[in-house]
This record gives sequence, structure tokens and C-alpha cells, in this order.
Amino acid sequence: MKEGYLERSFKIAVSENKTIEITSRRFLSMSEPDIGIIRYSVSSFDFEGILEFTVYIDADVSNEDTNYGEKFWNEVSRGVTAGSGVISARTMKTDFHVSTGMCFELKKNRKVIEISPGIISREKYIANTFHVSVKAGDELVLNKYVSVLSSLNTKKEHLTRDLKLRLKETKAKGYDKLFLDHVKEWDRIWLTSDIVIEGDLSAQQAIRFNIFHLNQTYTGKDERLNIGPKGFTGEKYGGSTYWDTEAFALPFFLKTADQKVGRNLLLYRYRHLEKSIANAEKLGFRDGAALYPMVTMNGEECHNEWEITFEEIHRNGAIAFAIYNYLRHTCDQEYMAEYGLEVLIAISRFWNQRSTYSENLKKYVILGVTGPNEYENNVNNNWYTNFLAVWTLSYTLKNIEILEKDKPDKLKTLFKKVKFNYSKETSGWKDIIKEMYFPVDSKRNVFLQQDGFLDKELLQASSIQPAERPINQHWSWDRILRSCFIKQADVLHGLYFFEDQFDNETIKRNFDFYEPMTVHESSLSACVHSIVASRIGYIEKAYELYLRTARLDLDDYNKEVADGLHITSMAGTWLAIVEGFGGMRIMDCKIRLNPLIPVNWKSYSFHARSRDVLFEVRVTKDHVIVNNLSEKLLQLAISGHDYEIEGSGTINVNLKTDF
Repeated sequence: MKEGYLERSFKIAVSENKTIEITSRRFLSMSEPDIGIIRYSVSSFDFEGILEFTVYIDADVSNEDTNYGEKFWNEVSRGVTAGSGVISARTMKTDFHVSTGMCFELKKNRKVIEISPGIISREKYIANTFHVSVKAGDELVLNKYVSVLSSLNTKKEHLTRDLKLRLKETKAKGYDKLFLDHVKEWDRIWLTSDIVIEGDLSAQQAIRFNIFHLNQTYTGKDERLNIGPKGFTGEKYGGSTYWDTEAFALPFFLKTADQKVGRNLLLYRYRHLEKSIANAEKLGFRDGAALYPMVTMNGEECHNEWEITFEEIHRNGAIAFAIYNYLRHTCDQEYMAEYGLEVLIAISRFWNQRSTYSENLKKYVILGVTGPNEYENNVNNNWYTNFLAVWTLSYTLKNIEILEKDKPDKLKTLFKKVKFNYSKETSGWKDIIKEMYFPVDSKRNVFLQQDGFLDKELLQASSIQPAERPINQHWSWDRILRSCFIKQADVLHGLYFFEDQFDNETIKRNFDFYEPMTVHESSLSACVHSIVASRIGYIEKAYELYLRTARLDLDDYNKEVADGLHITSMAGTWLAIVEGFGGMRIMDCKIRLNPLIPVNWKSYSFHARSRDVLFEVRVTKDHVIVNNLSEKLLQLAISGHDYEIEGSGTINVNLKTDF
């Protein structure tokens, strides 16, 4: 994983005392993202004879997520010559074009040899096939270079031409240069995102597995692209974007990557604002209110279950919170002025229209929703959703005030663009902020997940028989919906997002109430609970939940890894260490650390960045060591005490004696 390649080797006994060894190494270039390379090394120990090679492209893809085995691609063209070939295809509905090309070279005992291959060309398949004679001690090395170009970045009519040029350039660079550049890029990535754990091999293996897949899935170079929950590891969810990106992946990249990576994730949503307004209009909203899709690739809603598509509206709040999260990490006020406030106004208009005044309660309510806990549908007054609505309205008002003070002309232009009447619209917002209803249990002094939650039989998840887990694979939906069991953090997700608004005792009471009922059958569950557990000092529980989220795919906890890995939740694994055990927070571009360490760890260290400053934090049982890896001044607080570290400097804080 450190160098980002997959290698396999095996021996074949061709006959008695006749053996060949085959080693294959493949990598998808991180320095040149449209390039992939496979190297086959074939060594003959004592075999003499003829080996047959077939170098091919098979574009006849079989998709698992289809009806009646239908194909997604139609061939546009194909061409194959000795040593190279190209196939172009397009999707049936969207007319998205992709061209895939290959070229190769063969070396025998380190010298390039010429071949005269047979040519195979049929629909969606091209190949070169040839034979090579070998004797004992010979080594054959086949380097296959592949490039993929699409109509996303290249004109359709130029795809084949440009692809052939790309393959020529790639082959000229050669395997060694391409691999070296690829490794250098991985070195840069690991420098800013690696975590080292001393004393726990299982935890160490898991976190690096997750970091690798996160960075291999998303580079952040193109604002038109986003992160599917399965990345490229499986077809479930169809590669579409969910609110997972804003809630989990964004904070990972904000702390490990260049600022523009996080900005591009937000610009992806800004580019979809008009379609989100159109989406809301289809549901009866008006005057520029926006409802972002639950599932999308191009801004249009791709989900078809009404209780999710129409009711899981908290996704709007996650997008608003992502803008706040980006701003507190970067202080990029230019983004807020140019893009962010326009999105916030559209989302706030939605919350204003989605809220209803209850004459019975004399409060505003939000009816018919699904919260993050998808084991509840069509409920009233989901606490998390109501809180997000109020917070978004307040945050939008705050940023209107800031822009009015700092860039009044810019604000005036924006108001004109979105036809915003400040006094007329914000009066309703202020009423909702003041009079929103939040369900509570006054006896236990906890926030209620939604109206009527206490009517359920309150059982602990431990009461479920192991043979019936996960319950979504064994229970009927009516049984799940009638139960108290929670799929993932709901109220606790709100306390994670907005922890600065609640004291430890409030968070602890709600954690103690909800976590025992939580089955953690969403990949997004354990990481949030682990971070919250660290915040309230439940270090053993935090560690237990960290291992669950970190090894979710490696150990296949939910028996679903065949559908693909849980890419977006892998970001939560990194956050469980950095925000959880490390207690790292960035507020108004100021770094705070409140570190803990699991009992069985000797130490852990992580790299992170805040704007242009890269730093390393190492935590032991008694000490916190911070290394400033940049030339700029690093300012931070450790357990409430302020420190300054000069460029390339280090501080060593004794947690037992320095406070």
C-alpha cells in the first residue's frame, strides 16, 4: 500500500521437474490518472518450450446492478494493430463516451524482442496473441500500458486520436519512470495523511488500508467529480454521491490535503444548485428554495424510494454544515462571498417552507421526515433535522451580516441575482429560530430522536440474537420500524456536529441512552460514536468502536463487503483517531488538541495540515510532541494551553506535569 501497487506471484509445475514462476504487478498511476500499467514477469527455472500470450481489451462489461442482464455500453469503434489497440464505447442513455487503449512491449532477458502477433477483433474485444520460446534460465517481461480517456475532458470526435498520442507518450516514458513518479506521488500523500500506531498491529493495518483507499478514490483535482460510497470497489449505489461526502470525507480532506480539494467538493454542490432548486420545485417548493438530491451524479435525483428521496431532508443540512466546516478550517471568505452564501440562502428558503407552525404546540414543527437513522421512516420532528434547520437559518443570517459589513456591493449583487427580499424573508426565519419545537424526555433529560420514540419498547441491541444480525438481512421492515433499534447515529450525529453547543454531561446522557440501542448497521455509525465516546472520556468504548469502523471491511462485520468497500466511512476511521483520540478541532482556523490514548497503545502519531502549515502530532502515555513540518509559525492549544512553534520547530508537552 505504501507504494500503491498490487503484486501477485505463483509457480506453475508444467510437468515433473519443469517449473515456471509468474509475477504480476499492476498500478493505477497517481501522477498520471488516465494511465494504468501491468507488468508480467515470467521466469523459467528448468522449463523449455513455448509460451502463449494474449494481450487484450475486453469492453463487454457485465454489470451486477442491471435488470435482465442489460448492457450499459454500445461500441462506437475499435481498431487493433500489432502492439496496440483502441476501443471506444458510449453509454446508451447519457451518450457518455469512453475510449480505452493499450500498447505493450516484451523483453527477453532484458532485451526488447520483436514479435508478429495474431490480431483478434470482434465486437467490444481486441487482442494481440503471440508465442515465445523459452529455455531454462530465461526471463520474459511484458509491460502493458493502458490509458482511458472520456468525453468528460476530451471532445468525442478527438478521443481515439488523443488516446493514441497518449499511449505513444506513455510507452516512451517506460515502466520504470512511470512507477517512480507514481511512488513519489504516494510519498507526498502519505506525508500528509499517514497515521502510525505503536503497539496494535490490527489497528495499524486497518487505518492504513482505509487511508490508501480514500486517496486512491479521490484526488480533488476536478470540481465536477465527487466520491461514491463504494468508490470504484463495487457497483452498489452506482457510483453516485450521497451526503456522506460532506459529513465524513470532506473533514478528512480538509485536514490532509490542499485547501482546493475541500473547495472543489463544495463547488461540486454549487454547480448543482440550479438543479436542486428545480428538484425542490417538483415537490411544491418555490421562490428559489433548494433541496439537494439524496443520490446524484449530475445534480438530478437518482433515488426512487419516497421515504428517502422526499423525507431524508437532513442532507440539506449536511451540505450547509460542510460550508461551515470548510470556512472554519480555511477562513476562505472569498468562497463564502462567491458561492457559499448563495447555497445557504437557497437551503434556508427550503427550511423556511418545510417548517409548519403548529397551533397545538405553538411551535414550528417539521413533519414527515427520515433522519440519519433509516430504521425510522416518515416520523415527525426528528431532533437532528429540526436542529439542522434552525442552525442553517442562523448561520445564513450570520454570514449575510458579515458580507453586508465586509462586501456590501457583493451582497447587493447576490440579493438581486437570487431575488432576495431581506426583511420579508428573514422575518420568517427568525420566527422559526426562536420557536422551533424540539422533542425531549424531561424524565431522562435527553433529546428525543423524534415524536413518539418513547412509545417503543426500549431494548438494548445486545438482546438481539447473533443469528439475526444484521437485522436488515433477517427482519421484515415492519418489524424494524416498530423496534427501537437505531441503524446509525441520529441525535448523536447532531451532538457530534455541534458539540461546542453542549456540555459533556448533556452529551454523556444522550450517549448512554442511545448507544446501547444502536446496532451500527450503517458503515457511518461506529466512527461517529467513537469520536463522541472519546469526547466524554469513554476511552475503552471509543477504542472498541474505532476497531469496528476501522476493520469494517477487512473483517466484513456486516456481511456485505461483496458489494464493495465503504469508502466514505473510511474517512470516519481517520477522524476517529484524529478528532477522537487526538481531540483535534479547528475553530476559526485555530487548532485545538485534547489527546487521549487507548490503554493498549504505546503511542500514536498523525500528520495534519491547517491551511499552509503541515504538522505532526505524536501522543504517548504522558507526552504530546508536536513537530512543525513547515516554515510558517504554528499556533495551537493543547488541553486548553496555548503554544507557538516556529518553522521546523518542536514542542514536547508533559500531560501530567505541565498543567
